[in-house]
Amino acid sequence: MFTHPPGPSAGQVATLTLNTYAPQAVRQGLSRMGSDHEHLRQVPGLQFYRLLGTGRGSTLTLSADLRRWARFAVWSSADALEAFEASGWRAQERAGAAESCTAVLRPLRWRGRWGGAEPFEGPPARTADPGGPVAVLTRAAIRPTRLLRFWRAVPASQRHLDSQPGLLAAVGIGEVPLVHQATFSVWRSAQAMKAFAYGGAAHREVIARTHREGWYSEELFARFAVLDIRGRWGGRDLLGESGLAAPPTHL
Repeated sequence: MFTHPPGPSAGQVATLTLNTYAPQAVRQGLSRMGSDHEHLRQVPGLQFYRLLGTGRGSTLTLSADLRRWARFAVWSSADALEAFEASGWRAQERAGAAESCTAVLRPLRWRGRWGGAEPFEGPPARTADPGGPVAVLTRAAIRPTRLLRFWRAVPASQRHLDSQPGLLAAVGIGEVPLVHQATFSVWRSAQAMKAFAYGGAAHREVIARTHREGWYSEELFARFAVLDIRGRWGGRDLLGESGLAAPPTHL
């Protein structure tokens, strides 16, 4: 069983929270995309966040899943995250969702910007990949003139994602339909993630075309060590499946 990588509790941590609502509560999930900002802007230690819609399934698609909503956040410290997780506001959010899952992450490597901002404190750590699970966030603002090429290429590049033996979970997320798109995926190891990213010809070709043809006006790539996974993701216990030991009381 993998144990958490050593390191001080100080420093940034990130989270990806996926809230799933019951069919009769779809409107509640949608309304929070507008109403949550007022509270989140005032949360101590919350340095960066984005509220995101999701597609159906685990890959980028032209469909939208109105039952699932995501929040990506960067925190000044583990203490700031834990204070938020213990707050009444967060308890109310969990109670209103049919399922809420939060991946707790330590940023390892990144490049690029999100909405002109740099979410992480740099420079990236120059350390070896952890021996346990990793997560990857890829986000891009697609140029309107390249939208057709992008959406024609996406199905081929992600066709074999779900069959990857090292994939634990993935979701397509986005701020603006069609134009601002991202994927978040959790892998058993960095080696498993790299096997998909660089082993498939279709995926490699799409990566090459994005730069050769200038598809994006902005992009961000980030890799994380997975520290904890709280709650259930599509009914699954990803923490148990990941091989992570029970997290320490203080990250």
